[in-house]
Amino acid sequence: MSIYSVAPIDEENKFGIDEIIVSKTDIKGKLTYANDVFCRLSEMTTREVIGQPHSIIRHPDMPRAIFKLLWDTIQTGTEIFAYVKNMSKTGRYYWVIAHVTPSFDEDGQVNGYHSNRRYPQPNGLKVICDLYKTLQDEEKKHANSKEGLDASTALLDNILDEQGKSYSEFIWSLRG
Repeated sequence: MSIYSVAPIDEENKFGIDEIIVSKTDIKGKLTYANDVFCRLSEMTTREVIGQPHSIIRHPDMPRAIFKLLWDTIQTGTEIFAYVKNMSKTGRYYWVIAHVTPSFDEDGQVNGYHSNRRYPQPNGLKVICDLYKTLQDEEKKHANSKEGLDASTALLDNILDEQGKSYSEFIWSLRG
């Protein structure tokens, strides 16, 4: 099953400010656990999501540079916070502030990932939407996806350098 053939629609799936979306994946990003809030917002059953790549809920508005940053960070054993726009099985969207952490085995090796997501601060979404559109526009300017990803990643790095902030510091500066 894949939702990638589903066209996004401009309709938000809402969830409560006190609700937490929880999922766990193996080291390759395949879902091993999804709570009821995850399933409700993705409009899929537990049976439909377990074993699927977490990217099953990836919205096409998300710049690839953000996912590269996310994966590069968690694969080093470090947590990350990120704004993410997800897409449900029917094409609806929902924004989250994701806290993604690596899980470790008894030898201290990363053996999977755990993500808790909450409803994001509305005042930060405008800034994030503008940033993500800029990054996606950069990705689309290039002849192939690798060049686009490299250029978008460099642009993100430059934006953060200009602000004198890491991505995490930037994300936390949007709360307020």
